[in-house]
Amino acid sequence: MRMTQEREPVIRVRNLKKSFGDHLVLEDISFDLYEGDVVTIIGSSGSGKSTLLRCINQLETPTAGEILYHGEPVSCDAASANRFRAQVGMVFQSFNLFNNMTVFDNCMAGVHLVKHKSKEYSTEVCMKYLTKVGMAPYVKAKPHQLSGGMKQRVAIARALAMEPEVLLFDEPTSALDPEMVGEVLQVMKALASGGLTMVVVTHEMAFARDVSTRTIFMDNGFILEDAPPDELFNHPKNERTRAFLSRFIQG
Repeated sequence: MRMTQEREPVIRVRNLKKSFGDHLVLEDISFDLYEGDVVTIIGSSGSGKSTLLRCINQLETPTAGEILYHGEPVSCDAASANRFRAQVGMVFQSFNLFNNMTVFDNCMAGVHLVKHKSKEYSTEVCMKYLTKVGMAPYVKAKPHQLSGGMKQRVAIARALAMEPEVLLFDEPTSALDPEMVGEVLQVMKALASGGLTMVVVTHEMAFARDVSTRTIFMDNGFILEDAPPDELFNHPKNERTRAFLSRFIQG
C-alpha cells in the first residue's frame, strides 16, 4: 500500500455536500487525492458518484464544504473554474465531441483556444495524444464516422492534450457497446501504468479491482468505504459494500 500521509494531496475534498432543492445527493464527503493515485469510485446508480465528480470539476456548485487544489480553495467564479479545469480535465460518458469538427479539430479546440498555445505546439501535442490512443489514422474523420469506442478515445486524447495534472472519468464505458468497452479500458490502463493521476467513476469492477490504487464505495450520497482494492474487494467491512459486491465476488 502506498505511503501517502507525508505528501501534500493534489486535491483535497472536505465535508462536501450537494443538494438539488430538497433532494440531498451528497453528504459529508471527504477524501484526498495524491499524485499518481488511480482512485475508482463504485456504487449503485443514484449513489452520487457522478455528482461528486461534477462538483470536483466545478460543473456543479457544492452546497457546502470545500475543494482544495494544492492546498488552495477552488473558487466557483468562472475565471478560476476555467483555470482549475485546465489542470483537472474530465472525460464524459457521452463523449461530448463537436459533431461538425474533425477528430483533429476536436482535439485542437481546447489546446489552441483555451490554453492559447501556438498552432505549431497545439498540432504537435494533439498528434502525440491521438497517436497514444490509437486514433492518429482518423484525424480527418468526423464523429459520425466513428464507433463509440473510437469517439471515447478521441475524447480521452482531447483531455490529455490539455496536459492536465489530474484526469476525471465519469463512467467512460457506460455508453459503449460491450465489444467496445475493452479498447477504452486498455487506453485507461496504459494511462494508469504511466503514472497519470486519475479519478474514475465506473461500473467496471475488474478495472476497479485490478488497476486502481484505491477504491471508494458510495451509497446514498455517503462514502461508506475508502480502501485499497484488495482490501475492499476481498474484505469489505460494510454490509452494503458486501451486498453490492456479492455478485462480482461470487463470479
